[in-house]
Amino acid sequence: MRITVDEARCEGYGFCAEAAPHLLELDDEGDLKVLSEEVAPGDAAHAEAAVRVCPVAALRLEP
Repeated sequence: MRITVDEARCEGYGFCAEAAPHLLELDDEGDLKVLSEEVAPGDAAHAEAAVRVCPVAALRLEP
C-alpha cells in the first residue's frame, strides 16, 4: 500500500502528520512531506487514520 498527497489540495493543517508522524511531516514552510510512500503492514492503521483526519481530503491510500 502507498500513501499519496494531492499537493494542490493540501492546506498544511498537519492533522495527518500528528496521526502518522513516521510517515508524514510538515516542513518549515508548512508543506506536507511524505517520509515513506510505501506503507508497511504494521503502519496501515496509522496511514488510514492520517487519510481519515485530513479535512480537505488531500491524502489517498493506493494498493
